[in-house]
Amino acid sequence: MLFFGTLALGTIMAISSLSWFYAWVGLEINLLSFIPLMKTPNNKFSSESISKYFMTQAMASFILLFSMVFFATLKDFNFELNNLTSILMSSAIFMKMGAAPLHFWFPEVASGISWNSNLILLTWQKIAPMIIMSYLILMPGIMIIFIVSSSIVGSVIGLNQTCLRKILAYSSINHISWMLSAMLCSINTWLIYFLIYSMLNYVIIHSLKLWKIWFIPQFNKIKNTPEKIIFMLNFFSLGGLPPFTGFVPKWITISQLSNNNMFTLMTILISFTLITLFFYLRITFSTISLHSNNSLFPKSSNNMLMSVCTLTIIPMMVTLSMLIT
Repeated sequence: MLFFGTLALGTIMAISSLSWFYAWVGLEINLLSFIPLMKTPNNKFSSESISKYFMTQAMASFILLFSMVFFATLKDFNFELNNLTSILMSSAIFMKMGAAPLHFWFPEVASGISWNSNLILLTWQKIAPMIIMSYLILMPGIMIIFIVSSSIVGSVIGLNQTCLRKILAYSSINHISWMLSAMLCSINTWLIYFLIYSMLNYVIIHSLKLWKIWFIPQFNKIKNTPEKIIFMLNFFSLGGLPPFTGFVPKWITISQLSNNNMFTLMTILISFTLITLFFYLRITFSTISLHSNNSLFPKSSNNMLMSVCTLTIIPMMVTLSMLIT
């Protein structure tokens, strides 16, 4: 519980600070608090993932601190040097959140840690970098480069994966492109997107943890047909397939991009999201086709989990659409 408290403290400190230095300190508290939470007993891969995560985050922190010191020492305003500093700071923040093309560490770290740690990595650990990135939105050109890269990488490379932790990691990279696009339009749009994305991730990861599923071929553990259907619908929702809840934030973002005449960016995001839907369909097809008489999870269904799953599908979409219109 101590590390969860300091994890939250670091994030709150980073997003509420008026000083870049204290924001950096908040990020470091967040980093040092998350590392003990990544350690899993009897998991030989967790130590490797911790090392990769620490080295990458330390490198990003060094770049961020260097760019802050460099900017502070500038006595005269120089447009080129100011742009260089902004690029360095943006790159450091994008590396911390795992945006492409600085995503090299993200899937590898995700594949070696537990489902609980994955949930934190995919959701909570994105809050501070995203909020800090909103302060650097004065140079949208840099952000658009990372948006397009994340959209392409998250969808194309995710096609070849069978490890569900890596699939969710590449899916997260694709969702980063949507969240950054939402942030270009409005911080409220980003907040709606992030909340729905986090909720869907919680439901899916909790289900996979309950059934002890790590790879696509292990879907033969799911024997109960209603549970299969609910699980499929939640993956469709995470992919943004209408009329499920996950389509709502994408629909809002598309509307905002259209209002701001960002039609090219909107087209790229939609096109590569269709590719992510393809590997979600592959997962759901595996859920249907792979069947085993020897189920490895308890036959008694988790009623609370199924209720939460059902709540993520239609009702929230209806509520949000009423609020928007």
